[in-house]
Amino acid sequence: MQATKEIKENIFKEFGGKATNTGSTEGQIALFTHRINHISEHLKTNKKDHANTRALLMLVGKRRRLLNYLMRNDLNGYRSLIEKLGIRK
Repeated sequence: MQATKEIKENIFKEFGGKATNTGSTEGQIALFTHRINHISEHLKTNKKDHANTRALLMLVGKRRRLLNYLMRNDLNGYRSLIEKLGIRK
């Protein structure tokens, strides 16, 4: 399911503090993770969809850069976020 307005508001409310805090690093990482999971499910059934494969790789790169930024500036926040989202080791 695509990220609708309600889903985005819930993600930003849970990870960004408020539903209107769309610029928070944690909220953006959570939204990217939601989109990555959605595209990954799509690609399991549509293996030859190269446009979405590229989009997935670009999203993973964006999320990686934001995670590196968060790790440099707020290590405890980084650790709690990756635990909540279930990414990394």
